[in-house]
Amino acid sequence: MTRLESFIRRMTAQRDILDQVCAEVAKIEGPVIELGLGNGRTFHHLRERLPGRRIVAFDRALAAHSSSIPEPENLVLGEIRETASRFIGIDAALVHADIGTGYEDRDAVTSTWLPDLTARLLRVGGIAVSGTPLDHPQLQRLAPPPSVPADRYFIFRRV
Repeated sequence: MTRLESFIRRMTAQRDILDQVCAEVAKIEGPVIELGLGNGRTFHHLRERLPGRRIVAFDRALAAHSSSIPEPENLVLGEIRETASRFIGIDAALVHADIGTGYEDRDAVTSTWLPDLTARLLRVGGIAVSGTPLDHPQLQRLAPPPSVPADRYFIFRRV
């Protein structure tokens, strides 16, 4: 599979999962946390699917398209591990994390802190969607939609 094909599969899986969970997230109180704003495509998608919901986006530096930048009070720049830790206990309805790099060594480091951070940001019953597995005792893995191949993108509920 080419890198382009892999990217398309990842984006399709991300969209299909977010579309599935947004109906449920709309019924859960709390903000949405976007770990990894990037160019803002997912932020823009979430803003359309969850109108009026506070979405707090985190990234190392601002690189988003001008139409996909959150309000200044909802944009947090710096090392995500450090900046998002200040939001522990926010009781988020949804945490979306798309911060994998595709480099196994770097992603292995991220996997040492991302699952715990995600669990601590979510409210009980909240949903996490991630491009990487989130192995944590408080995160119960959920089945993705049929359109998403196994282990392509992941959904969890905070228990």
